[in-house]
Amino acid sequence: MSQPTTPQAGQAQSGSASVTRKLHPLVDLQCDRAWFDELQNRLARGGPWDDWTLYQLTMEAEQAKRIESFEQLLCLRSLPSFEPMPHQISTARKVVHEMGGRAILADEVGLGKTIEAGLVLKEYIVRGLAKRVLILVPASLVLQWVRELNQKFGIPAVAQKKEHSWGYDVVVASIDTAKRDPHRDIVLGSDYDLIIIDEAHKLKNKKTTNYQFANLLRKKYCLLLTATPIQNDLDELYNLITLLKPGQLGGQSEFAANFVVDKRLPKNEDQLQEALSSVMIRNRRGDGGIHFTRRFVKNVPLALSDEEKALYDAVTGFVKERYEESGGDLSSMLSLVTLQREVCSSRDAVFLTLVNLFKKTAEDSPVRPKIWELVEKIKNIKANTKAEKAMELVKQFGEKVIIFTEYRATQEYLLQFFQQHNMIAVPYRGGMNRGKKDWMMDLFRGRAQVLIATEAGGEGINLQFCHHMINFDLPWNPMRVEQRIGRVHRLGQTEDVKIYNLCTLGTIEEHIVNLLHEKINLFELVIGELDHILERFENGEGTLEQKLAKMLLEAGSDTALKERLGELGSSLSRIRSEVRTGQNPYAPAPAPDLLVKMDKLGQSVEVRP
Repeated sequence: MSQPTTPQAGQAQSGSASVTRKLHPLVDLQCDRAWFDELQNRLARGGPWDDWTLYQLTMEAEQAKRIESFEQLLCLRSLPSFEPMPHQISTARKVVHEMGGRAILADEVGLGKTIEAGLVLKEYIVRGLAKRVLILVPASLVLQWVRELNQKFGIPAVAQKKEHSWGYDVVVASIDTAKRDPHRDIVLGSDYDLIIIDEAHKLKNKKTTNYQFANLLRKKYCLLLTATPIQNDLDELYNLITLLKPGQLGGQSEFAANFVVDKRLPKNEDQLQEALSSVMIRNRRGDGGIHFTRRFVKNVPLALSDEEKALYDAVTGFVKERYEESGGDLSSMLSLVTLQREVCSSRDAVFLTLVNLFKKTAEDSPVRPKIWELVEKIKNIKANTKAEKAMELVKQFGEKVIIFTEYRATQEYLLQFFQQHNMIAVPYRGGMNRGKKDWMMDLFRGRAQVLIATEAGGEGINLQFCHHMINFDLPWNPMRVEQRIGRVHRLGQTEDVKIYNLCTLGTIEEHIVNLLHEKINLFELVIGELDHILERFENGEGTLEQKLAKMLLEAGSDTALKERLGELGSSLSRIRSEVRTGQNPYAPAPAPDLLVKMDKLGQSVEVRP
């Protein structure tokens, strides 16, 4: 639209000069009134309006997107398949919001450190703070980590298998693989947003290649997972924290001057607690709100058949003869003590050991025919008392059962024995590769009633769907017994756990079961207490297994053996009482156990039921 100008409007006189001002044309604004007209029409007609249910859903969606507090964990909305425990949520929140994503997760065994690490990882992914992630774990745990991250957290983690696997965003690998060529250069040449290291106590010595490799990793956030951040020396704790946050405790000499009386006794505990609280969280089973089902333990005494007892007595006599001939050299006799334990397990186990011993013995040795006499006695044994009792118990349960044995030969025998009785049993052992172990676990979960595991099944696998366990034979190391039980008695177990210990009367096995169960009440201790008891008991003077073997070999009679084992049991009972009270009344000066002291110094999150 044009507008004419007039001299009056368009010009101004200033002497002989004139200035012309141009006026901008008016703009005709076009407004979209369709929505308003539509609203007027609907008002006139009384509708139609959108569905009320759809409106409510829209409101709920908008409310769900609201962030009420920055301290919230956003990842909890993305976990439809499971609900974390309160202490796990509190731990993850503390790591993210107070510790800057660098922390030692030092919960006691079975409290879900893997879940806590998964929550932290998921939170950083949801917030866009982590994309490239490396998770280093023992080789036997790689597939378990991958499965949990995929199934519970929806994180597309992959197990490292080939060189190209390092290119994925979230990779789970063993540290032994990662530190070897050609993988080492690839891993050390990458920048990671988050690194998680499981079983981190294996890095406690800074002189090892594992520690040095982990120290070279380039990362923004880092989580170290271990139930035992310190075992024998305060330097172990210093090394782990320095790996996590260099300078947190100062230099080595500064740390020793400020916080160490001797290698096992800290000082300036308030300052040390303050330093630890910013990097370590330790939840304990005794903390409120953490609930475990009960465990029931039953010892099942069994009388050996005449043939089995004759073999045991003959093997015992053979072992003691060799010990006397060696002049009391215990180091050379430990393998022979195994013979007695194998007789209590199965004829198959002791047969293989005797045959190998026979082959290694010189042909002109007078010992050789004695070994063959024992082999001949094995031929008289037609049945296995323990196997028959195990079968009876399995039928009685009518549910899934895990059977632990010490020996591969016994495992093979039991597999055949159950097969002959038309019962599906699957093996689990250390020699299997990752894929086969995973396959065996899936078979046990889905089809088989029985899983027969050697000691490799005592760590790294979760069997909460099973609550019956049979110790076909018991290790002499109580920690390994507890590790077995921890496979089924852990968070996520909804049933009370039933544990059955088979023990043969009149053998060393009977004494061991009595020692572990009656004297130190092994099956009612938490793993932290057990660790402390054994550490104090051994005190650098040989392991419990070595002391038991020495007693067995030197005892002149069964009565003498019982007396010596009774004294050992009393010593363990006393130490157990000291550990529970955190005191040592027999020491000349206060000497609190280091791990007990660390529990008091460690930072435990608040847990609400």
